[in-house]
Amino acid sequence: MRDLHDLHVVIPAGGAGTRLWPLSRASRPKFLLDLTGSGRTLLQQTWDRVGALVPPERVHVVTGPHHADAVAEQLPDLQHLLVEPSPRDSMPAIGLATALIAQEHPDAVVASFAADHVIDDAEAFADAVTQAVVTARTGRVVTIGIAPRSASTAFGYIESGDALAVPGASDARAVRRFVEKPDAATARRYVADGSFSWNAGMFVTRASVLLGHLARLQPTLHDGLGQIASAPAVDRQDMLERTWPSLTRIAIDHAVAEPVSLEGGIAVVPGRFGWDDIGDFAALLDLRHDDSPEDGPPDNTVWVDADGLALSTEGVAIAVVGIPGAVVVHTGDALLVTTVEHVQQVKRVPARLAETGRDDLL
Repeated sequence: MRDLHDLHVVIPAGGAGTRLWPLSRASRPKFLLDLTGSGRTLLQQTWDRVGALVPPERVHVVTGPHHADAVAEQLPDLQHLLVEPSPRDSMPAIGLATALIAQEHPDAVVASFAADHVIDDAEAFADAVTQAVVTARTGRVVTIGIAPRSASTAFGYIESGDALAVPGASDARAVRRFVEKPDAATARRYVADGSFSWNAGMFVTRASVLLGHLARLQPTLHDGLGQIASAPAVDRQDMLERTWPSLTRIAIDHAVAEPVSLEGGIAVVPGRFGWDDIGDFAALLDLRHDDSPEDGPPDNTVWVDADGLALSTEGVAIAVVGIPGAVVVHTGDALLVTTVEHVQQVKRVPARLAETGRDDLL
């Protein structure tokens, strides 16, 4: 039996997914899309996963004003939708929800899970979350580390240390340090070492512990979030609008995880489930095996001495000839042609479009 009576979930739903242009746009980012062909968007899949652990009244979603209506439409049972006036990175968003939760539930454990991740084993996810919650109750900030499938340079890494004697969380270990996205040689060394996991940005901690770290490490941010959370409900949105622009723009990794790990206050539990953040079209190709010639291409795609990913939101027939690792994406108003080798550079396209005033394509 899982005891998650004190667990509250925060889902930050932000980001533009520029490396997935033209599928993902500023007006319709990847978390609002069904990129896996499941019939549910990434946000809805996240909702389904956490909904198996906590009731709707214990889920908070934080998003921007341009996406609030779409989020509410996709999640009709959502009761707590927080609208941040502008992007300030993950710490203000998670901190705001945590401060509000702590107002009514001072003993709450708060877990943050991004809205745009793909996880293929809900039971293993629930087991990892349960161990994380049990460990968080001891006063640590806990992250869920993903066993590396490759020496990827697209993710940060977590180095685990000694095992922690936490009853009910036999896999919990101390975190020695967080490291930024490495170069290829360093990533290979990390994977060979065996003590490193991918940093998926999942954090679980008591609300009071997180707010305490913020008060010590980011006092200006902590005080601003406190002013918003303590404002009367009728005045809160006005306080949010006035205070938000002055808050420090910082990720939770830099604000809390990294400095607290150096003090011995972070733990990691393994996530023994398939995970991906679909950060680019190479990741999407890995997930959409139905588009590969070996598995039988869809009727509107023809491959001749070629392989890769070909998508059309309009049902347009696509033929790819003589291009290994091709990536072809067609939408109603844009066409992307690249290769798997160059998918990381796709994020430069929206930047170029912005420079030329093509806001209609962003």
